[in-house]
Amino acid sequence: MTRLAVVIATAGGAGLAPAAPGTAGSAVGVLIYLLTADWPILWQGALLIAITVAGVWASNVAERHFQREDPGAVVIDEVAGQLLTCLATAVTWRGALVAFVLFRLFDIIKPWPTRRFESLPGGLGIMADDLMAGVYGNLALRATLVLIPAVA
Repeated sequence: MTRLAVVIATAGGAGLAPAAPGTAGSAVGVLIYLLTADWPILWQGALLIAITVAGVWASNVAERHFQREDPGAVVIDEVAGQLLTCLATAVTWRGALVAFVLFRLFDIIKPWPTRRFESLPGGLGIMADDLMAGVYGNLALRATLVLIPAVA
């Protein structure tokens, strides 16, 4: 079970990238979005929920495996946050690229109350702050699409 949890937590190994593992995890999120962009919104939402639930479990196990809190190799939270940024926007690859930049920005600067979610225990805290960054990313992406429709 530990091996499966580590595979999920590292998004298939993307989190083991030698540089910028969070960026690699976000890229996996964009790829998953692009592969599922034509799915009905309910299916996309169900996928996000499934990844989030699996991510909480896998992150808990991965913390014990890596013997540290919120290990850098755990990037399933970036995958979920990136998917939430794109959720129900119907953007193409151009919009997904903008979503990638927006999510990374919010994930790094952690506007209020994003940072507070990190204090939740274990995998819940690992996932929650990136999901909040995904909420900000989704709102910013929607604003961008209104102001610059060509981004879509």
